[in-house]
Amino acid sequence: MEILKVEKLSKVYGKGETKINAVDNISFSVSKGEFVAIVGASGSGKSTLLHLIGGVDRPTSGKVFIDGVDIYAMNNDALAIFRRRQVGLIYQFYNLIPILNVVENITLPCKLDNKNVDENHLNDLLKTLSLENRKNHLPNELSGGQQQRVSIGRAIINNPALVLADEPTGNLDSKASDEIISLLKKSNQKYNQTIIVITHDLEIANEANRIITIEDGKIISDVRK
Repeated sequence: MEILKVEKLSKVYGKGETKINAVDNISFSVSKGEFVAIVGASGSGKSTLLHLIGGVDRPTSGKVFIDGVDIYAMNNDALAIFRRRQVGLIYQFYNLIPILNVVENITLPCKLDNKNVDENHLNDLLKTLSLENRKNHLPNELSGGQQQRVSIGRAIINNPALVLADEPTGNLDSKASDEIISLLKKSNQKYNQTIIVITHDLEIANEANRIITIEDGKIISDVRK
């Protein structure tokens, strides 16, 4: 089942001599349950592509369909609601709310959507993330790896159509990085969660079952294992 379809997507910055084609006429699709790594050198356009896929930024041209919905046909308010419900975002610097504890940060998307929290799912998630003994801790009481685990929990608590991770291990040591990638694989396998990871680390990319390589805003290879 196709969960993501990208059609002739482009993002252009500047004009004339300063014009940059950050994303240049890219098309591809992703099936439900795939674990995809998008790799490329710094400046290749991979993070811009991720933001376009996730509805964080609007393209210059082209379309993105998530679970059959043309996301850029929506106005900004409708897109924000859709993104909150259907796209889980994981960033390099966690972006946790400092005054909220672990459970409150993880369940924030539910609260913003006025949804009841599925306590069984939450407890299962806390166990999967090895955070069951950290439920009441604030972010500043956690290690970097634990904070990133909280951000993973927040990203998948609503069972979104897509989880998008932008260099999720870029701020962590190698041990914590291994743990985070292991957790992403686990959520992919346990919850059949569709995951797209942006990374420059080929060791991380090799953990995915599909690797898309970007160069100068274009896809130069797309390999399934």
